[in-house]
Amino acid sequence: MTERIVLAYSGGLDTSVAIGWIGEATGAEVIAVAVDVGQGGESLETIRQRALGCGAVEAYVADARDEFANEYAMPTLKANALYQGHYPLVSAISRPVIVKHLVKAAREFGATTVAHGCTAAGKGNDQVRFEVGIQTLGPDLKCIAPVRDLALTRDKAIAFAEEKGLPIETTKKNPYSIDQNVWGRAVETGYLEDIWNAPTKDIYDYTATPEFPPAPDEVTISFEAGVPVAIDGVKVTPLQAIQELNRRAGAQGVGRIDVVEDRLVGIKSREIYEAPGAMALITAHKHLEDVTIEREQARFKATVGQRWAELVYDGQWFSPLKRSLDAFIEDTQKYVSGDIRMVLHGGQAIVNGRRSETSLYDFDLATYDTGDTFDQSMARGFIELWGMSSKVASGRDLRVSGE
Repeated sequence: MTERIVLAYSGGLDTSVAIGWIGEATGAEVIAVAVDVGQGGESLETIRQRALGCGAVEAYVADARDEFANEYAMPTLKANALYQGHYPLVSAISRPVIVKHLVKAAREFGATTVAHGCTAAGKGNDQVRFEVGIQTLGPDLKCIAPVRDLALTRDKAIAFAEEKGLPIETTKKNPYSIDQNVWGRAVETGYLEDIWNAPTKDIYDYTATPEFPPAPDEVTISFEAGVPVAIDGVKVTPLQAIQELNRRAGAQGVGRIDVVEDRLVGIKSREIYEAPGAMALITAHKHLEDVTIEREQARFKATVGQRWAELVYDGQWFSPLKRSLDAFIEDTQKYVSGDIRMVLHGGQAIVNGRRSETSLYDFDLATYDTGDTFDQSMARGFIELWGMSSKVASGRDLRVSGE
């Protein structure tokens, strides 16, 4: 029986060539797997037909946009996850859903190996995310990367495509490496590798130039248990919420990120991100948490969210620790329900109103005006007790230094 290999297929030059390249190098049949996570562009049917035209024996396509929004973007939102305080894990959270479908297709079509088209040789994050995920969900499956393992360079890919007459364009040259989905867009390489070079306007697609914004856009986002359920009173699904805020926040230049980050393999890399919907939602969600989550729980959740982001960035979506952190984060979302009003303008998303039936904000306790119900007499004793340990330690320091 001929061996079968499942290939993560984007429809672009590299993975189109990889179908025949893998077949010639291994003698195996190739099943192409294309997963729509909101990246836009061509239809799944167009991609499916191209895969078959390039030599795939089967083509598995999946519209995973709602799945991605519900099961991957929403946990990221609940965690307020920003890797190193900046990056909303745009590419990192799309890899696990693609891995899930790759393993599913491998089982369905009897494949023994999964291939991915990561093109960053041995120093990219995605090779780790794909292969660790595949090992976790399919421990019996082998992994290969044509660029890394089968010497498939861009020049060889173009020559192969032209020689075989593959139905894929080979002349278009883009100096950047771009990955995008509904949660955001990532751009790297090219002249951006000199970290002193400022990004040019042509690299942006999800966001308008914030220096010349249209009139301010005020939006109210309603949440239930940490999930957006309505925008300006109109009910939405998570996917629709992200799409609508991509449109509105993107028009105001919200969500542009220029950062040098620490890659998993130990090098620093300059990245440009656009995530208007993600950043607007994370900002709104965090402000709602500020009024609905108890202080000590909120402080600890910030630590958990940071570790959660690191695990996901490092390809550990399916790990036991990440699963345990999920349980804690989900528990914190019980009372994160209410409305956040924010103004989108000039590259910023600024919250100017919040309300919640489960709020911990008590006006009568917080006010300094008439009607204040806070018992001022409690403060003196509280201060004495709160500072007791520092006071005792200071006394010891003075006593020892005087000896």
